[in-house]
Amino acid sequence: MTENAKDDSNTPDHEEATRRYYESNDVDAFYDAVWGGEDIHVGLYAHAQEAIADASRRTVQHAADRVEDLLGPDATVLDLGSGYGGSARALAERFGCRVVALDLSEGHNRRHRAVNAGRGLDGLIEVVTGSLGHLPYEAERFDVVWSLEVLCHVTDRERALAEAVRVLKPGGALVFSDIMAAEETPAQALRPALSRLGAESLATPSFYLEHLSGLGLKADFEDHTADLAIHYARLDEEMHRRAAELRSVISAAYLDDLLANLPLWTDITRRRLLRWGLFHARRGAGATAS
Repeated sequence: MTENAKDDSNTPDHEEATRRYYESNDVDAFYDAVWGGEDIHVGLYAHAQEAIADASRRTVQHAADRVEDLLGPDATVLDLGSGYGGSARALAERFGCRVVALDLSEGHNRRHRAVNAGRGLDGLIEVVTGSLGHLPYEAERFDVVWSLEVLCHVTDRERALAEAVRVLKPGGALVFSDIMAAEETPAQALRPALSRLGAESLATPSFYLEHLSGLGLKADFEDHTADLAIHYARLDEEMHRRAAELRSVISAAYLDDLLANLPLWTDITRRRLLRWGLFHARRGAGATAS
């Protein structure tokens, strides 16, 4: 079983470590060359050999389908942990909605803004540097709060969920995916794989469902754990198949670490020690922030 860290004193150091990890040139090169560039999250796969980038885009499309009734030119979305901006651009292009994209990494955010400007989307997307634990917005501002595989990097997940719900309008939706532990998986079984990300532990599906209910939201969980196993198998295959080529764009130390670490992820996903899927939670139309 995993635990959720509640000690706020650890959060700044953890956030700084996360920022440093994601702002490295090696990480950028890995995501660009292997993962697909824009959408750096787990994919929904049509078949076991599908391109990683195509499956990752399908995750964005499917998550958007769950909240499309709330989206349009008059809607505003908060994208938490927006990364390189793939979700924000997909939502703005598809629905014409305004997106506030918040990420810890100013490096990511500079890249995000530049791509938005090149695509003529900078008028719809506001890119902000900030933390999930202290959202700089008034209560009940957003129609949709969105996040894909970000909460696994957060130490105080209870606080992050509470902040997300606080800024959600009555009748609005919180939609997010996350990499989680299976309910009875001991934390120590995951630590060798998690070490690359600097994460001590993961939440479980029941943790999220219980806390969303406690915050007054009606939530459901779509379990797509089978896709998680395919995803890490595909990453492992691509890294080993292209290792010689990738040495020209990724440092030897980082590449060797990936080649050693990804098989651990492939193993724990095949053994079903992890869970992955999409949470969709609605706030009651008459609900107020607690």
